[in-house]
Amino acid sequence: MNTGTQPLAETEFPAILLGQPSDVRRLLQGPQRDALIISMRKTKGIWRIVSRYGDDIWFPTGATTNVHPSDIKLDFTTIPAPFHAPLKEMIYRYMRKGCGGGKRPGAATLARGFREMRYFLRHVHTLGITTLSGVSPLVCSNYVHLVKSRGIRDDKRLGLGSLYKRIKAVSDIYELSQYTDCPMPEHPWPDSSADHLSGYSRSKQNAESKTPLIPDDVFGSIFQAAWNVVQDAPRLLGLRDEMQLIADANHDLNPNYVAQLKTEALGKLGFEGNYTQLKKKLIDIRTACYIVVASLSGCRNHELANVHSDSHYSSEDDDGEQYWWMRSKSTKTFAGETEWMVPDAAVVALRVLARWATPYQDMLRKEIEGYGKQNPDDLRRAQAEDHLNAMFVGLDKRHGNLIRTLGLRALNNDLKSFGKSCGLNWPLASHQFRRKFANYAARSQFGDLRYLKEHFKHWSMDMTLSYALNESQEMALYLEIQDEVDEIKENVVGTWLTESEPLAGGYGDCIIDWRSRSENIGLFKSHAAMVRSIALSTPIRSNGHAWCTADDNLCVGNDLDRTRCGDGCSNAVIGRQHAAIYQGLYIQLKELETADDIGPGGRERVKRDLDRCTIVLGKIGHDVQGSAS
Repeated sequence: MNTGTQPLAETEFPAILLGQPSDVRRLLQGPQRDALIISMRKTKGIWRIVSRYGDDIWFPTGATTNVHPSDIKLDFTTIPAPFHAPLKEMIYRYMRKGCGGGKRPGAATLARGFREMRYFLRHVHTLGITTLSGVSPLVCSNYVHLVKSRGIRDDKRLGLGSLYKRIKAVSDIYELSQYTDCPMPEHPWPDSSADHLSGYSRSKQNAESKTPLIPDDVFGSIFQAAWNVVQDAPRLLGLRDEMQLIADANHDLNPNYVAQLKTEALGKLGFEGNYTQLKKKLIDIRTACYIVVASLSGCRNHELANVHSDSHYSSEDDDGEQYWWMRSKSTKTFAGETEWMVPDAAVVALRVLARWATPYQDMLRKEIEGYGKQNPDDLRRAQAEDHLNAMFVGLDKRHGNLIRTLGLRALNNDLKSFGKSCGLNWPLASHQFRRKFANYAARSQFGDLRYLKEHFKHWSMDMTLSYALNESQEMALYLEIQDEVDEIKENVVGTWLTESEPLAGGYGDCIIDWRSRSENIGLFKSHAAMVRSIALSTPIRSNGHAWCTADDNLCVGNDLDRTRCGDGCSNAVIGRQHAAIYQGLYIQLKELETADDIGPGGRERVKRDLDRCTIVLGKIGHDVQGSAS
């Protein structure tokens, strides 16, 4: 990457980049092609060139701040020499116009495509093929057989998604090579496709790519541990400040001796452990803050990477209810500047993290000042400024001990270590928190929010009303919550329509009758289609003691008269999961049955409710004495 030590072309707007051709076939090889601009970035209001066509390594721009430039660089020196120039031609076309009618790739997608194409080009080179015109359908078919048998990745079998990308890269090479000086003469598989050859159908794609849902007990343990760390953070950060004073006072002494001084001081301050252990606990603060904020906002990793120290604020609605908001940028759906509603606990974590990140930001500012003194046009300065004021930062030991936004790999390693420290086996990863948030928000609509109920109070309101409070909210999150709602409903209805599943309640009785009629089931293409249709067309929510299918929640059976759901209510479905509720009600009512102060009316109501509980428990296969029948 050009660091600014050489003269750079400058313009107020990258019109020169926009005016370049879509492919290089009409340009002579040599200076004419080599001068093409591959990437630019803006610094101090001026566009500057980062990479040109003639460079051996291209650095695409526009990646999120949690991605290091080395992870998206396109190093053409790693390509077999005969394919060096053709791959440049193909990648240039891919950058300009996409492939096969698809959209232009982002930096990460481009780098991934580059790596997948490199696998194939290296393979054909081992066969003695040195031009794309020498690649036949037979060569491509043999390559498919090879990657399906051993994957060409440390001799390990590839997952369906990875296999699909590996095979698709071959057809991409064919498509893109048509815009080069030496195209592949034939489509690698004219009567097939990468998804067919890989077995990567849409249903398998959805199943494989589905983010695993963190179990409730695992999430509860992790969140509670993280919250404990956040609450203890001010004490630990105070100790860090004391250690910095010792370091400043003894900066000219041996570092090992200074570490010993710090450990001795920590003991006097009541810390159990040495300085190394304190540093580990300080890193845990960053991880804990991530867990809390990700859990309570539903943000993606790159969106949290873009959260700055001044990114939260509050507002009030017409009733004086206070709402907290967190600002960031989202590139996943090209939403740009976006906001998320967050509870008080997330704000506490954000404020802790802002204090935690302060010394790192001070170091970053010194780095930026250093570049300015050496060369004001140094592009490394602009790159460093991308991370200014970010809070999820750290020391990048792989790349010169610079302060940079924490990369995804490093964060996931920290999350896994945090989970293990909690005694958990779950392979924790950053993307899982978004789905867990959506799942909890969806379940809150069903009255089934068992953890953090107060934190998620905002989601109990109508989503349209919530959005009206702030039009900058990320709407994709609402769609993911709706996906979770649909999945929960399908699971519930799927249980209802299981032939052996006992049900009570008026609507439950109707379902038992309906599912026994073959003519009704024959209306649908499959059992899955039947479940999906009923789930999407039926309003379903939990009131704790039944599933209610009414259009509103005004029925007194939801709260004041709970046993009413079991007395033939046409909107109620009661299943085996509700047995403990009705058994508990039965026991409490039996104690009231002999009470002297409830009067005749009270005793009559107790008898009525006891009869209702007995009927419900009988229908769902539960003996009123507490043993399953």
